[in-house]
Amino acid sequence: MQVTFHGEALDTSGTPVAVGSDFPQFKLTTKTGQTLTKDELAGKVTLISVVPDINTRVCSVSTKKFNQEVDKFKQVAFYTVSTNTVAQQANWCAAEGVAKMEVVSDEAKDFGKATGLYIEAKGIDARSVWVLDQAGKVVYRELITEQTNEPNYQAVLDFLTKLA
Repeated sequence: MQVTFHGEALDTSGTPVAVGSDFPQFKLTTKTGQTLTKDELAGKVTLISVVPDINTRVCSVSTKKFNQEVDKFKQVAFYTVSTNTVAQQANWCAAEGVAKMEVVSDEAKDFGKATGLYIEAKGIDARSVWVLDQAGKVVYRELITEQTNEPNYQAVLDFLTKLA
């Protein structure tokens, strides 16, 4: 897939999963250093917001916006994925007061490569939003073409409301 970053065309590592397909297996690192895999998401609806770098304005705004919505969706697990280290994520969460949204690290690039979202030229994952059903199938996705743009928050939140 091709995306842009400030207008510069960049290729991702593959083609992201289509709606209706099984989300691929992946490994991420939680704030406690534990490994999070797709299998651990089974049984619950999951929103995954992928951001290139938690320490940038759009990524920060996006994560804080979803963090504000968590309480409205008790049946949904909310995650933000970035390639930042666990320490960088912890520092950002502490500085920004984000405690509800679980921020997980793809420092190893496993998630990005498994999902076709990894942008090797920048060492980051492409901005996107995913909703997985209880069985791990993709029921919603938004692939943001220009990486400096925010996702359509209302569209995904409306989608989650319909699932409730």
